[in-house]
Amino acid sequence: MRITLVGSRHFGVTTLDTLRQQDVDIVRVVVADAEDRLAAAARAAGIEVTVQADPKLVVASEIAPGTDLIVTAHSHARVSKEALAAAKFGGIGYHPSLLPRHRGIAAVEWTIKEGDPIAGGTVYHLADRMDAGAIAAQDWVFVKKGETARQLWERALAPLGQRLLVEVIKYAQAHNSLPAKPQDEEFATSAPKLAL
Repeated sequence: MRITLVGSRHFGVTTLDTLRQQDVDIVRVVVADAEDRLAAAARAAGIEVTVQADPKLVVASEIAPGTDLIVTAHSHARVSKEALAAAKFGGIGYHPSLLPRHRGIAAVEWTIKEGDPIAGGTVYHLADRMDAGAIAAQDWVFVKKGETARQLWERALAPLGQRLLVEVIKYAQAHNSLPAKPQDEEFATSAPKLAL
């Protein structure tokens, strides 16, 4: 399976490392910032790096030719319809909440702010609306009392994301399709960026 990875920062790098251990070919890494640590890790691994022309949008020309699946890992850019159409299976992303709960940029922070006793992660199909595509895989974890958003992310949600992404990719390889279950809009909430 040929993958174009779109992402940034630590989670982008750990996703790159995790995917390189699987039976996949990462043909290109797409980043918003040429100096991002994901770009450096990809270059060190000999993987082609493309910098987005618009940091808020990934366009079709930025997806590697012959891509089977686009995977996003800590990307805040929307992947255009044309870019998704350029990949055989479209694209998937990881969101650190039990979608549709806490859609948005500050999901882990809102999990803590709302006092949720459980949190979770969702691998979902990339779609026009952010964090609103069909669910491909989902699992949950307990939130420890007094845990900060960063602690929850590092202890449980980031590793959960790696596991779920691998599960979905293996499913796609075995079944030549992606699992998909619609999100239940009745339970949708928004996690806008928190004011600091």
